[in-house]
Amino acid sequence: MNQSYSTFFTVDQSPEEVFTAINNVRGWWSEDIEGTTDELGEFKHHYQDIHRCTIQITELIPGKKVVWHITDNYFNFVKDKNEWKDTDIVFKIAKKEGKTEVRFTHVGLVPEYEYYDVCTDSWGIYISGSLRDLITKGKGQPNQSEQITNKHGISNS
Repeated sequence: MNQSYSTFFTVDQSPEEVFTAINNVRGWWSEDIEGTTDELGEFKHHYQDIHRCTIQITELIPGKKVVWHITDNYFNFVKDKNEWKDTDIVFKIAKKEGKTEVRFTHVGLVPEYEYYDVCTDSWGIYISGSLRDLITKGKGQPNQSEQITNKHGISNS
């Protein structure tokens, strides 16, 4: 049974608009991104000394799908520093009854992970909140990591 974290939402915007928004990673997830996020290749994300990861964009199918592979990852507050390493993040875009469905799955992010609750909470905020706002309102809320880490009592010391 696949227990990887998954969530979805629907919007009125076209699959192409959704695809463009997903690839504008600085617009919904983090402004602390190095590299290009809208073509095949690699980009890096970091948040203070708390989290950093290297992401390989492995699939870009306009209006349909985006796949990221986490090639390297570090969390400073869990025993297994590599919890996300070799997991995949998949965005599937589909037309459903006149709307566009965005389905996000973090393949390999499972409940056994020490960081699962924080991650699922974070992804919920970034995907159903920030990404959806970027698609529907033209503006997301990237860089919410500080609020999330404070809420979960994670310090950057």
